[in-house]
Amino acid sequence: MATAFADTAADTPIDIVTTLTALLGADAVLTAEDDRRFYGTDVYRAGKIPSAVVLPGNVEQLQAIVRACAETRTPLTVRGGGASYTDGYTHAAPRGITLSTERLNNIVEIDETDATVTVEAGCTWKDLHEALAAKGWRTPFWGPFSGMAATVGGSISQNAISHGTGAYGVSAESLLCVEIVTGTGELLATGSAGNAVADPFFRHFGPDLAGLFTGDCGALGVKARITLKMIRARTAFETASFSFDSFEALHAAMRAIAIENLDDENFGLDAALQQGQIGRQEGVDAKVEIAKSVMKSSGGVVAGMKNLAKMAIAGDRELKAANYVAHYIAEGVDSAEAKARIARLKALAGAHGDEIANTVPTVVRGMPFAPLTNTLGPKGERWVPMHGLFSHSAVTGFHHALMAYWQANRAVMDAHGIFTGAMFMAVGSSGFVYEPTFYWPDAQHAYHARVVPADHLAALPRYAAAPDAAAEVKRMKTDVAELMHAHGAAHLQVGKFYPYLKGRNPASVALLRAVKAALDPHNILNPGALGL
Repeated sequence: MATAFADTAADTPIDIVTTLTALLGADAVLTAEDDRRFYGTDVYRAGKIPSAVVLPGNVEQLQAIVRACAETRTPLTVRGGGASYTDGYTHAAPRGITLSTERLNNIVEIDETDATVTVEAGCTWKDLHEALAAKGWRTPFWGPFSGMAATVGGSISQNAISHGTGAYGVSAESLLCVEIVTGTGELLATGSAGNAVADPFFRHFGPDLAGLFTGDCGALGVKARITLKMIRARTAFETASFSFDSFEALHAAMRAIAIENLDDENFGLDAALQQGQIGRQEGVDAKVEIAKSVMKSSGGVVAGMKNLAKMAIAGDRELKAANYVAHYIAEGVDSAEAKARIARLKALAGAHGDEIANTVPTVVRGMPFAPLTNTLGPKGERWVPMHGLFSHSAVTGFHHALMAYWQANRAVMDAHGIFTGAMFMAVGSSGFVYEPTFYWPDAQHAYHARVVPADHLAALPRYAAAPDAAAEVKRMKTDVAELMHAHGAAHLQVGKFYPYLKGRNPASVALLRAVKAALDPHNILNPGALGL
């Protein structure tokens, strides 16, 4: 069951706030109510408002914060870029402290000899990608679409997908070593980094301790520094898009492509999302920025002009007519390899659908990290996604069950103006992400006021608070999570929403609880995450 939250400010525990202020300085401890409300609210909703927000500037301060919270038994959650929608960093109880990693944002070392990069947990994927690209490198997984704000630490804690997922899987699969602050303030290092005289170049030195802290939602430790693999960036690429009449056809095509490991990146959309904020960019300024990005990513003026010309001719008629679409980016060591990969990809997809204009993946390649305008709907509606990661054999059954559920709830949804869309992604060769999204007319909250660009926000309609609609969305989210569980779904960013412990092998649960007790004996680290 989802944890119940209330949007109420907590009484401030003076002793812990005074202690933290003495440790960090007043400029690194935020106690104003508007700050506390913002940092205590994720994309979806507010939790219990924290008593203070702390902004450590180095790992030593990070350790000191955890020690102070441990000594006073004060709950501590960690916020990275703030893109969670599963109560990932919100508080389930009052009198907590929120730790923001925004000042822990340094790229510590780019080691071109060992092909590794070490960053502090608050480094954004955009900053990392740009720094590596300038030297001709990238990480295998190189960030979610929200990478303008999303941090490396957050993506390791929650697990993430998007850029590079087609070829290299989830964020955790690019991890080598990690330094963790435990719930008692100790600094723990994993893999080869656990040897004081070794470099952080190898993950699987004995038991995979790094794996404990991937997808742990910060419940087992606080990320301090993270070392990722680097590979040479490939500038040669091709893009392709396809339309499909049915989900079954979309899935068959995406599976066929996935098992041949042809693409670097893929994503599918249903009609609602394709025609909504993902598939459409409005306004002159947006179009100019897209044009600049496409030119930059195309590898030359001639290639860039060709891509822009194709986009202008294509328009969006095919996109609007499609029930489902899939978009692909394939890379190569040179143009010949990229073209060969996309040709094979087109042959596989063509057995199930039709090729359409490749506008969307061309834009994504040129502008991989966009402002977080999609945290509201195309007409200013509230937005919240959820997702399940399914086996290929299970996902079609889930799709049909979900369609039946939407139909059973159609009258309620129509009465409250609630509508849905869906996004899809093949993860490696064996997994398939199905991400339903909810939209409903409702008031914006503290997150939107600071995160959505002001010019975009000003152009959107605003709605009065709609508690009845919000209650129906909450109910349906819980129902859909249960439906996902019944079809064997796994989840990224489990947070405090997905039923991680439900039906889990008792020995596995016992081991997890023992690890939690060893690393966080006072249960101060994100209480409630993972169901712990």
